[in-house]
Amino acid sequence: MKALVTGSNGLIGSEIFRELGGLGLDNDMRKTFFGPEGSTAQNASDNTLNCDIRDYGRIEALFKAERFDTIIHCAAQPSHEASLSNPLLDFSINAEATVHLLEMTRTYCPDAVFIFVSTNKVYGDYPNRLPLVELETRYEFADCQGIDESCPIDQSTHTVFGVSKAAADLAVQEYGRTFGMKTVCFRCGCITGRRQSGVPLHGFLNYACKAARESKEYTIIGYKGKQVRDNLHATDLVSAFVEYINNPRPGQVYNMGGEKRNSCSVLEMVGRLSLKTTYQENPRLGDHICYYTNMAKFRKDYPLWQPRMTLDDIFEDLLWPCIDV
Repeated sequence: MKALVTGSNGLIGSEIFRELGGLGLDNDMRKTFFGPEGSTAQNASDNTLNCDIRDYGRIEALFKAERFDTIIHCAAQPSHEASLSNPLLDFSINAEATVHLLEMTRTYCPDAVFIFVSTNKVYGDYPNRLPLVELETRYEFADCQGIDESCPIDQSTHTVFGVSKAAADLAVQEYGRTFGMKTVCFRCGCITGRRQSGVPLHGFLNYACKAARESKEYTIIGYKGKQVRDNLHATDLVSAFVEYINNPRPGQVYNMGGEKRNSCSVLEMVGRLSLKTTYQENPRLGDHICYYTNMAKFRKDYPLWQPRMTLDDIFEDLLWPCIDV
């Protein structure tokens, strides 16, 4: 298999790169967005090229030379806050570069599988309109089993980041439908694992476990700490990618996450980790009050896939102080 993995030093990229090998592209812009603590340079391998995905001339030369049969596009500007301070940079990375990669795939290797790592933030804050039940330590959906792919993506607040990812998401779908390419969008919730360089505003579970290990204070941002996220380990996401690669369905969209069984609220996480906290009243723009994934569609199309990591397993993995390289 000749695989191209963009963002190959990041959490998802490094896990898929370890599984499939191939050629990786990464220029550690995460360090630019989040500072030294957010750097992913430690995950680089001998087959990683220091390359900006917007260097279209260099990337086209790679497509001409290699004729990839699998492209896994993980590279992104992942920060809501960074997108607000520099919308043009955000859009050039998340949307424009994705279309260029699609077009290069269509031109040089149209039969290749193209996996796009999208996000549940394409739904904006629409999930907040669903009826919720407030419990002692969390919110839960009153009458649904989680967010599925029928959730609307417009007429809601996304931040610029959510908009640029939605634009890329739609382009990936359209190349599958219009050109018959083997494209797929995996709309991910909270994906986590040891290889993530968690920071306060991105990679919340990884960062919280790091704060616990280092006895740092953790800031709860809004919603009384009862906001809920579901958590999927990166290795389980990668196994879903492999299922798709082995049996691609062109132009599909799949929500990916830990589902309700792997969900926790910020308060529940804080209690589990015995973190010292401060509280910030105002929630983040467009933030979800409650989000856990309904994965019925993916499970129907790929019934052999089963996640291996429970929430307890994930916490154990993240609290381990050393990465097994």
